[in-house]
Amino acid sequence: MIISSQFDAGNIECIDSNDAKNIQLRIHPDRDSEFYQWFYFRAANVKNIDCRYVIGNAAGAAYVGGWKDYRAVASYDREYWFRVETEYHDDQLIIKHNSAQDQIYFAYFAPYSMERHADLIAFAQGCDYCEAETLGATLDGQAIDCLRFGEVEPGRKVLWMVARQHPGESMAEWWMEGLINRLVDDTDPVVREILQKAVIYLVPNMNPDGSRRGHLRTNAVGTNLNREWHDPTLERSPEVYHVLEKMKSTGIDFGLDVHGDEALPYNFIAGTEGIPSWDETRQQKLDLYKQTLAGINPDFQFAHGYPVNSKGQANMSYCSNSLAERFAAPVMTLEMPFKDAADTPDLVQGWSPERSMKLAGSCLDALCFCWDEML
Repeated sequence: MIISSQFDAGNIECIDSNDAKNIQLRIHPDRDSEFYQWFYFRAANVKNIDCRYVIGNAAGAAYVGGWKDYRAVASYDREYWFRVETEYHDDQLIIKHNSAQDQIYFAYFAPYSMERHADLIAFAQGCDYCEAETLGATLDGQAIDCLRFGEVEPGRKVLWMVARQHPGESMAEWWMEGLINRLVDDTDPVVREILQKAVIYLVPNMNPDGSRRGHLRTNAVGTNLNREWHDPTLERSPEVYHVLEKMKSTGIDFGLDVHGDEALPYNFIAGTEGIPSWDETRQQKLDLYKQTLAGINPDFQFAHGYPVNSKGQANMSYCSNSLAERFAAPVMTLEMPFKDAADTPDLVQGWSPERSMKLAGSCLDALCFCWDEML
């Protein structure tokens, strides 16, 4: 039996694999950071063996509440991911499985590799009305990719959507893949309608370094990018610096920052109610978008979410807060679960890449349906 994670986005340390009923594992923290929770590893030579994988340092994870009612995902082909028996007990995360194949992969959520990211950018730029731009480089020298759909013309609205500031939140890039699949279809009436009135900028992966390194929350030097939007630097957060510079040149009329939440088993939107300029008009736009999206996609709801900040109490280093205040625009944070959508559960896959991609399409529909009121 061999446990390995020396591949794109892999993260696990095997302490002892001699006993299949007590395979001892440990998650590596993000570099120069105390954050950890993301894991992704392969178990080989395990066919028809009752295995018990024990992550011994689970109690020190960034969001221990995320282990409650959580089930890990597994895959034989790294395309289709299904949930497996998992429990959090005595400060350990325990995964139990009997593999039908010689090799099987386990992960915190279905991974989105940098190779798949490269394929996604290449696929998108093949669309006649899409332009791919490299905004700059990360600290590891990877490209910061930005896609533009539609023509830059006077009077057009500017929409920005960014994903995966936190690299372990891989559902955010699955969401982006779903959105891009929708945008490249020139027969889609919603896409045609929006692109007649707007130009759309996408950053499918804000944190390539953390993604490849198998981090949960930070980039190559331990920086949480979603705490850098007030004052990004090339030394600590070039990802935010370069994206923000591009945003300054284009302006923003609507924005979405796409994330995943470890603990809450719901899809929800966090608004920017705590910014200094919040008013009733902004509140109406936020409520309208959430209500419209919930009416389109039953996987989305607005009864559960984060506590709402009082006006003037927002953390202005957060992406959505910073952009909403700077550009006087409706900017929101979309959160998806690592577990499952509690109101619409899927016992086989839980929340999944497929459902993340479908939700992206619904987000586009919602914007189209309430366009005049939002923009």
